[in-house]
Amino acid sequence: QIFCIDVCAFAVMSNHTHVVLYIDDKKAQRLSDKAILLRWHKLFKGSKIALMYLQGVCLDKGQRFFLNQEIKEYRTRLSSISWFMRVLNEHIARRANKEDKCTGHFWEGRFKSQALLDEAALMACMAYVDLNPIRAKMAKTPEESAHTSIKLRCEHVQAGKQPKVLARFAGCPRKHMPKGLPFELKSYLELVELTGKCIRTDKRGYIEQHEAPILKRLNIQAQNWVKLTTQFEKVFYGAVGKAHNLDVYCARQQHKRRRSIKSSEALFA
Repeated sequence: QIFCIDVCAFAVMSNHTHVVLYIDDKKAQRLSDKAILLRWHKLFKGSKIALMYLQGVCLDKGQRFFLNQEIKEYRTRLSSISWFMRVLNEHIARRANKEDKCTGHFWEGRFKSQALLDEAALMACMAYVDLNPIRAKMAKTPEESAHTSIKLRCEHVQAGKQPKVLARFAGCPRKHMPKGLPFELKSYLELVELTGKCIRTDKRGYIEQHEAPILKRLNIQAQNWVKLTTQFEKVFYGAVGKAHNLDVYCARQQHKRRRSIKSSEALFA
């Protein structure tokens, strides 16, 4: 509600969390100066000049200069994954330390992040995250998986709704595409269910194409899908996507090495 970041999927495990995030930097640029300050002040106290501005006090030229610099910085932070995770992790750490009546570091280290470059990578990572409790044998079905986005979506879909706290499924890509995940919610739920069955049997399961049309549309072989949704963090390092998208990303970021290129060529083929 505060950051210009949408949560596509999440899973809260016993000692770590997974989140799939979408950075809405366009929204951050559209927000007014006042809106930026109001959002930031929900998290932090803010400066004296910012408080004066919100109270309607007339600022001189020098004060306005420093205020503009402050707003510019906050605008950047509100669309920053680093700041999002910093605030989230600090909140969790404070609560955990209070419950355990202790002090010190709660998290072992800084969070790790990977860029998802296309629809195939996005769908595979979301399913990987949503099925974490299934793989850990903490739940039997997706709708019973506590503290996950898939459970939240299942609860709302029974009422014909989508949860407001998560990024919406906007349907298949089309000319006038609204903001949202470029898939059908029904297809995604079916896909996660079928994938979960493959994982629980502890075999290299095969998902029929007609039962999961989204795999056919994303051009992913069914036998590769199971590996993608059970070993996502093991087979990929850095950005994730089909080989040509990885080439474009590395060229834009001026990265000399294309990490995980072999995995991309094999699993997204």
